[in-house]
Amino acid sequence: MSPAESLLRQLPSVDELLGRPVLAARCRELPRALVADAVREALQATRAAIERDPRPELVALERLEQLAVEMLERWQQPSLRPVINATGVLLHTNLGRAPLGREAARRVAEAAVTYTTLEYDLEQGRRGRRDQHVAGLLGRLLGAEAALVVNNNAAAVFLVLHTLARDGEVVVSRGELIEIGEGFRIPDIMQASGARLREVGTTNRTRLADYEQAIGPATRLLLRVHHSNFRIVGFTGRPELEELVELGRRTGLPVYEDLGSGALVAPAGLEEPLATASLRAGVSLVSFSGDKLLGGPQAGIVAGRSDLVQRVRRNPLYRALRVDKMTIAALEETLRDYLLGRLDRIPVLQMMHIAPDVLRARAEALVAALEARLGSGLCAFAVVPGQSVVGGGSTPAQTLPTWVVRIRSRRDRAVVLERRLRTLAPPLLPVIVRIEDEQLALDLRTVFVDQQEALLASLVAALQ
Repeated sequence: MSPAESLLRQLPSVDELLGRPVLAARCRELPRALVADAVREALQATRAAIERDPRPELVALERLEQLAVEMLERWQQPSLRPVINATGVLLHTNLGRAPLGREAARRVAEAAVTYTTLEYDLEQGRRGRRDQHVAGLLGRLLGAEAALVVNNNAAAVFLVLHTLARDGEVVVSRGELIEIGEGFRIPDIMQASGARLREVGTTNRTRLADYEQAIGPATRLLLRVHHSNFRIVGFTGRPELEELVELGRRTGLPVYEDLGSGALVAPAGLEEPLATASLRAGVSLVSFSGDKLLGGPQAGIVAGRSDLVQRVRRNPLYRALRVDKMTIAALEETLRDYLLGRLDRIPVLQMMHIAPDVLRARAEALVAALEARLGSGLCAFAVVPGQSVVGGGSTPAQTLPTWVVRIRSRRDRAVVLERRLRTLAPPLLPVIVRIEDEQLALDLRTVFVDQQEALLASLVAALQ
């Protein structure tokens, strides 16, 4: 018999482990079936470990019991956890993009725990439409005849194309056939919508005549796509938006622009097309995200001509893609902040406008606090100029000046510290950072002021 087979025979039964003192106590606190599942997984993990490296200590009852307890504790902790974003990427897709303002978050919590007027008209005493809570605000802010909201911008693009161009052709420049996060490609979404792609021009140059020559009996839509997450520079060109709109008028074709990020105000001097400007130029429909430069919840906003918006809304798939009451609560409050000029209540806009001198002072205060807690023996600290990025597929190749805290440990490599920071256990908050020149790099632009003490506690725990 091999050493591995001998150890596998020594593994206890599930019932034997459930009788151990700590696990027996857990059975009184939690469903017995759940504790039994943890024991089975502990045994399965141990079998795999034995096959890799047969060591006698692997079958110790105390170890198996502890392994099952750790699994139970992990299952009881939420997977979706708050973290401190010290990367300097404002719209960090992996970290949830735009954080909501406090009042918007309060409205979400309020809507979540009670009944609401989601689809009820208080004045008429009868069923209403969930669109009503944000459609008027969007119309006023954008100067649009009508608007609706679905669960993200990919859904908005799909729904518009499925409604207006299914079984027909959509004319689009080859230079706008983009891919954004998680493999989302404009050609793929068009194919899924039932629309046929009619590519015109080249990657770097497309002329108005290219669109004109492509229009035929099957053409249903002229599509323009904002590049979002990249730039083409050099020998480039494409028609002005007004020229494309005029072509649409002459041919009786709607012009639809997918703006991606969808800014309502100029973002801190960065170049990004405004949704209002596109609609003023005469675009028939625009769509954009709610959780990027808008600074609200995940959503896809469609706005423009009333007849086209109503056609999109009547599509049976709209019901499958519509948003819930919590999204509407957050979006309504965010839009009302725009309407009333309360832009300081929208965190993304706030972070974009933090002056570099303010960030430098905060960075120097953090270094002073770290040196006071840790001394100068363990780590070397420096505050250096850097660049923040908006992220989330917005403002490509554009940055915001900032100041970065760099930390070099005299004992541990940067990759070790980075992992230690992001795997901190409660009550400490995980910290997400960058690594530059074999040092940790922290940009406080994306760290909320009220997180500064939590950041210090997490750094001290990871660095000492």
